[in-house]
Amino acid sequence: MKISQAVSNQKFAIRAYEKGKLIINQQAYYKSLIVTPEQLMPEWRPQSIEDLTAVDFDELIALKPSMIILGTGEKQIFPSPPLYAEAINAGIGVEVMNTPAACRTYNILMSEGRSIAAALMML
Repeated sequence: MKISQAVSNQKFAIRAYEKGKLIINQQAYYKSLIVTPEQLMPEWRPQSIEDLTAVDFDELIALKPSMIILGTGEKQIFPSPPLYAEAINAGIGVEVMNTPAACRTYNILMSEGRSIAAALMML
């Protein structure tokens, strides 16, 4: 699905998503990734919610966002709370949703100038 919403002049905007592919700015990506308005980490280790560990949240926590958006693929699947407890203890909000919803939410929050990090798994 193409996302046609206008976004702010931030550096990284999600332009489209479909099964097995995300388009950020004009570049296609085919694996899990982390994106913030200021940076892109194109190869985040977990490829599915079953692969996710607490260590995977360390990269996200290091970015010091006010909120982490976790896109869990085609379906919204909540990870075990101990996996993201360190983020919560650091005062970072964690929102879990399917990847399409995470893409749309990221763009909205980015356009508002929010400090966010989206960790996105492929559909």
